[in-house]
Amino acid sequence: VHLIYTIVIKFGKRSLLDRLLERNSSNRSQEMNKTLACTLSLLFLTPVLLGAQSGADTLASDLRVATVLELIELWMDAQVDYEDIPGVTMGIVHDQDLIWSKGFGYSHVESETPAAPDTIYSICSISKLFTSIGLMQLRDEGLLRLDDPIADHLPWFTIQDSHPETGAIDLQGVLTHSAGLPRESDHPYWTGPDYPFPTRDQIIDRISNQKELYPADTYYQYSNLGLTLAGEVVAAVSGQPYAAYVQEHILDPLGLDSTSAEIPEKHRGERLATPYSMPGRDGKRTAIDFYQVRGIAPAAGYASTVEDLGRFASWQFSLLEKGGAKVLRANTLREMQRVHFVGENFQVHRGIGFSVSRRDGKTYVGHGGSCPGYRTNLSMSNEDKIAVIFMTNGGEVNPGSYTSRVFDLVTPAIAGALENPGEAEQPSQELEKYKGRYDRPLGGETHVLIKDGKLATVSFPTMNPQLTMFEHVDEHTFRRIRDDGELAEATTFEIGSDGEVTRMVRNTN
Repeated sequence: VHLIYTIVIKFGKRSLLDRLLERNSSNRSQEMNKTLACTLSLLFLTPVLLGAQSGADTLASDLRVATVLELIELWMDAQVDYEDIPGVTMGIVHDQDLIWSKGFGYSHVESETPAAPDTIYSICSISKLFTSIGLMQLRDEGLLRLDDPIADHLPWFTIQDSHPETGAIDLQGVLTHSAGLPRESDHPYWTGPDYPFPTRDQIIDRISNQKELYPADTYYQYSNLGLTLAGEVVAAVSGQPYAAYVQEHILDPLGLDSTSAEIPEKHRGERLATPYSMPGRDGKRTAIDFYQVRGIAPAAGYASTVEDLGRFASWQFSLLEKGGAKVLRANTLREMQRVHFVGENFQVHRGIGFSVSRRDGKTYVGHGGSCPGYRTNLSMSNEDKIAVIFMTNGGEVNPGSYTSRVFDLVTPAIAGALENPGEAEQPSQELEKYKGRYDRPLGGETHVLIKDGKLATVSFPTMNPQLTMFEHVDEHTFRRIRDDGELAEATTFEIGSDGEVTRMVRNTN
């Protein structure tokens, strides 16, 4: 019985589990036997009927979490419209589950193809995480050291040494962006409309014309050239082409089937979202022609989905909690996510490949990405085992501001659901009729939701969606609850002859 319960809870549909739990005690034994027999036949004869069941469904259906997810969906739906963003796909991971993912707007505006969780976007500089992992794998195998000079592995690395007094540029400096290298290879690949990313041979051919920018280990200087060189070291030391190495040693073992080390031309016009420029002065965006990142791929070439980056985050949570050495040693991942270089004025903190930041007493690790027509962000809290992923094909959107706000909203809700499961206050059905969207007299809109058994409102557009709570004081009248618990101004809902809500009135407006 315990075994079958375990199987049902882990793999069965909720309705099947509910039937088991809803039996009353007087007929539990007889009915249980029948149910278990039915369960066995379902499990072994028709497994296709049983969708994978995990903690994701339970957590997302908790009223506290569900209300936050509803708020996020309303917010993002409004932001895409008010900010004229072509498309957005977002995801939230808790531990081993992608508890929520959703697309907003369009992956292809012209054909009105909806953005979706399996939409592919360029993830640009998030690529650096995969390159760094590859290099650390080789370090753990004893094939290189982080204090190795780059030139020991790349004889063609003949950049002009402007600061010989600080010694050779090493791998650790490259991975922490403190090597003093120029930001880019000497090619204008961020220049449209063609975005002429160089080939590997073109990068090698031009490297001797470039100079070190700063003394090593002195300043933080973000460098796509540096992580490109790290990718070349991975290829040189492993004896495999870079893309083949990461496919075999990282992407395949992690099951990242929709992730590639280059923007995939085979999905062009289909799953791969069309990139769009930022709006011009006329307010119009233009579609950016398909491009590939070529020789800069180790620093900025990857493409992926919310679903795959969710798996990537879950792997990290599992490795850090359980240990082991799947793809990478657990202690190596910890090493990568610790701060190894602090920029001047303490404004930047870099791990090995990872960006590390502190906000409101919590540490976040991950990386952002910005390529022509794409913006992405993967942010993870190891303490809470929560990851937030944001991907867009709009050229000017700041994804980090969205992931930070989602963390602020979802973290306390998930914590409450885990600490006190099932204890959220159930809303009265009488409140349901007030829910919905109300257009404001001066523009924008207000949405009414239900949170903790009370009415709540949120107004859009905004980059800081905040729920305002209300106490029911009369038939269709509610008063705002102040931060100190006192009641403030009233909001009244007008009801039509058909019993439906027609308007919301606040401050006589």
